[in-house]
Amino acid sequence: MRLFIPLALVCLSSTQPVWAQLNDRATSDVPPYVLEYAPLVWLHSQETYMPSDIQQQLDNTRPNVNWTAIEGVQSPLNLNNLDILNQMGNTSVFLTSPEGIEANPEPAWFRGIRPDLQGRTGDGTGCAIIIADRGNATVDVFYFYFYAFNKGNKVLGLEFGDHIGDWEHNMIRFVNDEPKAIWFSQHASGQAFTYNALEKRGKRPKHDHTIPGFNLPAGLLMDYTDRGELWDPVLNAYIYTYDKTTASFKAVNSEDPVAWLDFNGRWGDDKPPNEPEIFGEAKNVAGPNGPKFKGLDRSGVCPSKTCFVLPFRTFIVDESS
Repeated sequence: MRLFIPLALVCLSSTQPVWAQLNDRATSDVPPYVLEYAPLVWLHSQETYMPSDIQQQLDNTRPNVNWTAIEGVQSPLNLNNLDILNQMGNTSVFLTSPEGIEANPEPAWFRGIRPDLQGRTGDGTGCAIIIADRGNATVDVFYFYFYAFNKGNKVLGLEFGDHIGDWEHNMIRFVNDEPKAIWFSQHASGQAFTYNALEKRGKRPKHDHTIPGFNLPAGLLMDYTDRGELWDPVLNAYIYTYDKTTASFKAVNSEDPVAWLDFNGRWGDDKPPNEPEIFGEAKNVAGPNGPKFKGLDRSGVCPSKTCFVLPFRTFIVDESS
């Protein structure tokens, strides 16, 4: 399970704004603050599962319903036609790996793409930015991060929550072009903080993408952090606007794919049949829904109605790293 806790550990120098470094992305129609305040991701030094190319997930899986391959699927599946699966199983479709979640050895694609020294994941695109204008000078900007595999948490020596495919995200709420608060997803839940509470590199919030940790009884996120590797998601990102009235997406760059955002199925395997559970939790669980299911039209900073925006952070720093 990935926990996103804001943390400043290392100050890096930069000679130019990050948005000037975006390759093949039209940014003239993107409000400057979308990229000026885009989060930076620190990957824990012991992290095995790196960011993944979104298209690669389609290349390495086959659409199934009830563990049976769907016949007559257009080939190849890509980010421009993925939504055709809505007619062939809708929410029951799972992008299923031929190797299986318990594959040993694990296929290399589970482990994603390790960022280079500039924080770029080669030619792979593992980030989608979605801009949702709420009116009244309020804009929610979602930064979605994709991983081919999620390693679950351990509780009392037992592992829970492994799944193929993983969508995590930050959402920054801007009012009058100024960032006010940010949401950090944590699997099916998460935590919100004020922008001022966050450690930053310049204007850009830093968060730590960590190895599995734990939750405090009160629900505050807490995890062990160290000096890992930098991933700058916006260096390789698709950018979209979202119309909450029509629930539709539009690519800022007309060459970027859009259809995949309308896919109603899951981005990984289904939960294995007869998977044992302990206290209602299982080691292997179903892959996640995509960005359209993450509360893009939310009234508060949190996707749920109950929302506490904390003015402080909670973390443990590994001083040995």
